[in-house]
Amino acid sequence: MNPDNLSESIHARVAVASGISEASVRAVLALDADGATVPFIARYRREATGGMDEVQVRAILKLAGDIADFDSRRKSILESLAERGLLTDDLKAMVMSADTRARLEDVYQPYRPKRRTRASMAVERGLRPLADRILAQPMTGDPAAEAVAFVNPEKGVEDAEAALAGARDIVAEAVSDSPEVRQYARKVMLDSGKVVSRVAPKVKAAGEPTPYEQYYEFSQAVVSIPSHRFLAVRRGANEGVLKMTLDVDEPVIMSRILTLARLNRRSPWSGQLETACVDAFGRLLFPAMENEVFGLLGGHCEREASEIFAGNLKDLLMSPPYGAKAVVGIDPGIRTGCKVAAVAATGAFVESTLIFPDRNPAQAGTELLRMVKRVSAAAVAVGNGTWGREAAAFARKVLTGAGMGDVMVVPVSESGASVYSASDVARDEFPDLDLTVRGAISIARRLQDPLAELVKVEPRSLGVGQYQHDVDPALLAARLDEVVEDCVNAVGVDLNTASAPLLSRVAGIGPALSKAIVKWRETAGPFAQRSQLLKVPRLGPATFTQCAGFLRIRDARNPLDSSAVHPERYGVVAEMARDLGRSVAELVGNAGLVSSINLSKYVDKGNEDAVDRLGMPTLVDIAAELTRPGRDPRSSFEAPAFKDDVREIEDLEVGMVLEGIVTNVAAFGAFVDIGVHQDGLVHVSELSDSFVRNPSDVVRTGQKVVVKVKEVDARRRRISLTMKGLRDVSRGDGE
Repeated sequence: MNPDNLSESIHARVAVASGISEASVRAVLALDADGATVPFIARYRREATGGMDEVQVRAILKLAGDIADFDSRRKSILESLAERGLLTDDLKAMVMSADTRARLEDVYQPYRPKRRTRASMAVERGLRPLADRILAQPMTGDPAAEAVAFVNPEKGVEDAEAALAGARDIVAEAVSDSPEVRQYARKVMLDSGKVVSRVAPKVKAAGEPTPYEQYYEFSQAVVSIPSHRFLAVRRGANEGVLKMTLDVDEPVIMSRILTLARLNRRSPWSGQLETACVDAFGRLLFPAMENEVFGLLGGHCEREASEIFAGNLKDLLMSPPYGAKAVVGIDPGIRTGCKVAAVAATGAFVESTLIFPDRNPAQAGTELLRMVKRVSAAAVAVGNGTWGREAAAFARKVLTGAGMGDVMVVPVSESGASVYSASDVARDEFPDLDLTVRGAISIARRLQDPLAELVKVEPRSLGVGQYQHDVDPALLAARLDEVVEDCVNAVGVDLNTASAPLLSRVAGIGPALSKAIVKWRETAGPFAQRSQLLKVPRLGPATFTQCAGFLRIRDARNPLDSSAVHPERYGVVAEMARDLGRSVAELVGNAGLVSSINLSKYVDKGNEDAVDRLGMPTLVDIAAELTRPGRDPRSSFEAPAFKDDVREIEDLEVGMVLEGIVTNVAAFGAFVDIGVHQDGLVHVSELSDSFVRNPSDVVRTGQKVVVKVKEVDARRRRISLTMKGLRDVSRGDGE
């Protein structure tokens, strides 16, 4: 590496680290530098990237960012050392050869500007030469006798022992700062250390129950502790309930430290060095390394927890939509009544009312039927919170009694609905409506299109995370935003009906432009073609290129405007149609015609190095889109079926086989809604007859499953479920 140009090999270094060709890496970084979004790069620049998906593209960008940050840190260290006159050729070589951030910081540690320490004060008292004698381990000399020469009461060195103590402080810091010592200690602590937690004395004395009782006497290896356990222990320690420490084999580490410090047992100075090394480990090295190991472990666990949350969120957002059909939404309640809202097939709010099924069932039934008939609703969506099962049963009874049994009654998760109701987004949408009515509207819309409605809610409020409150907010928010972006762009957005929050998630648009699009739509009327987007203020050609392929116009004059074919490829589709002697409209949706196209004929030959080159990957995508234009990647909707006679936890019996919906997947298992207000837990060991390492390999959020009740603890509101022996009758993913 050329030290004068730290970034010159970034493409090659990313390629080596990722195992991806340097040409593909270079293309991704160039597109990113030009302002291209991840969804656009992954979907419409497949030739340039070698067919990377969104996950791979983001991995390349993150890796490049990490390398750039590493180079920047190395550069700042070199500048700091040079400014202080400490940069020698040997030290520069050590800095340049450091290949990890930890190694780089270890090299810099002895030269890092520090606050005053016991060692620095000892240096000020003139004890460096005595410390050098200890470090040198000579075969001659008498430490006590030589220390007399350093006695200086004016500087605080009262006697020979004080001089030796100060010298040992200097030695201890030198040993603790040694790159080799730190590297060894870190490795041993990571490889063989154990996370230990004990109940705090004051908590034990109080005798009150806490959520952390299982961790009062806990120990597990750093290399094997699951993320949820470490995060729980860390939270308990932060709350003062637990004391968390790192248990290590101190004798083994001390033996190696003494070797690295070059202890010579035959030297008269060996006792001084050994005492200093013991002090170095206990006072300086261990606390620093313990914090570092817990920091590294915490970072790993936080990333793992955020990935679990991300996977659950993706499954939730990609839940099958009921579709563009009118729906009546019910936000159930007992004391305050059930809020009922009717929405049209487009999701537009029509009317709301308030009913009290428990106090006045006749009137409530009449009102509910009126609302259903008002919009010719195909379904009634009922929030699954308190009194949700009772409200759903009431609605089902009323509809059946009126001869309208074909109108489905569907339980809908209301997680985050109250957050949405009080949000700025909800106030902008329905400034004149009560919060409870907004909630009922949201419940109805969640059935119609979960993705379109749930993007309005801050992801952390959707109840599908694991220890999300213990994860760095910035890390979690960034990861969840990526998931929302990917889901929205994978499905596509109806340009004429999408809300501003939904449009803001489309590649290249953002909050400001989304509002501008909605305003233009309200003023000029529905978009008739994609090219009209260029008339929206501040939406220029570059943004159009990024977003156009992900926006759909239903029943557009140009049928390609309702597909995922990018406008930049309309010309090649027109050429395909001409070559077949047909119009574009005749080609779109005609699988037979599309299959007869010789795609290789349209490859952009002689332009292999261009990032926008048209090759077979994109042509195959175009052919698939022409076969099924505007296809929705989500599964088909299928309503869950809970047992009518199982509504409360008290109704459960061990051995019952029930159908349920997976509401959350964690590292230790899956939570399943079986219709009794309290989700049951299928522990990872109960998910399958075979061994399961990762629950998400077996189940996903929103999946229909068949479970058996294993144990019920009504007092603690805990339900244990099993799927063993039942996988063959699982409803799978609803397909």
